[in-house]
Amino acid sequence: MSTAAEERARTPSESGVDAHIYKVFPNDMNANATVFGGMIMATVDRICLVVAERHSGRVCVTASVDDVHFMAPARTGDTLIFSAACNRAWDSSMEIGCRVIAEDSYRRESRHVVSAYSTFVALDADGYPATVPPLAPETEAERARHAEAGLRRETRLAHAERVRARRGGAATRG
Repeated sequence: MSTAAEERARTPSESGVDAHIYKVFPNDMNANATVFGGMIMATVDRICLVVAERHSGRVCVTASVDDVHFMAPARTGDTLIFSAACNRAWDSSMEIGCRVIAEDSYRRESRHVVSAYSTFVALDADGYPATVPPLAPETEAERARHAEAGLRRETRLAHAERVRARRGGAATRG
């Protein structure tokens, strides 16, 4: 069996989720009569996990949720369309981006409601981080997402270092 490091680079389209559909019902509402953000976040996490596991070929865990941007509300009767792709892969981690569109199926109108970026780590059989295949973006949009993922990672690592320094070098967990 070859290791992930020996595997060829994979394209975002090989692991992506193009259109996961979720119909919004009244039980999905919050007190403001819009879709409960936690439900959307949980769905995003599950879909992004599928992308990470498809890309790596391994069991993966969520390491961080870097950004979740709620841009517009979704309402009862809307159809949510989730699309996710691997934006970048490093040694054992991957950034997965997810876009959520709310569609009014009756009027054929849609609006971008959520964008989210999460980092997943692939695990070996013993539960330790495992190497993942590199990502080979093909389109201009994929190359832009690849570059932007690098900027988000730099920001995330710099923030972790500032927290560690403030705590006198102590671990940042908890």
